[in-house]
Amino acid sequence: MSDTDQGTPLPPQPAGPPPATPVGGFDFNRPTIIGLLYAGSLLTGVSGLIGLVLAYVWKAEPHEPWEATHYTYLIRTFWFGLAGCVLGALTLIILIGFVIMTITCIWMLIRTVLSLVKAQQRAAMPDPQTLLF
Repeated sequence: MSDTDQGTPLPPQPAGPPPATPVGGFDFNRPTIIGLLYAGSLLTGVSGLIGLVLAYVWKAEPHEPWEATHYTYLIRTFWFGLAGCVLGALTLIILIGFVIMTITCIWMLIRTVLSLVKAQQRAAMPDPQTLLF
């Protein structure tokens, strides 16, 4: 016998799916995963490549509109960051490379953190084509 056969009503069922982000929780959406891989590349040097591949793959798949701006922003962050690191490595011989590489590292870290913050809010990046912040 079920509970309804005995006259006790069942508790009401929720009308829709649970919220995407629990209050006070951390949402592991796709742009967040890419941003965390980029941040990890400051330690490993390799995880940024994985983040880049994922950004290109996930950009081609159906996604929410706010995610598209993050993919553009993060892809540009990777390529310009790589260009800055290569330029810094080439100019190490004249000692300016240390400054270039430090500035590039700080620039990439700031852009990654900004993307992580916006991704947690599920908000679009204001200007994904910019080279600034």
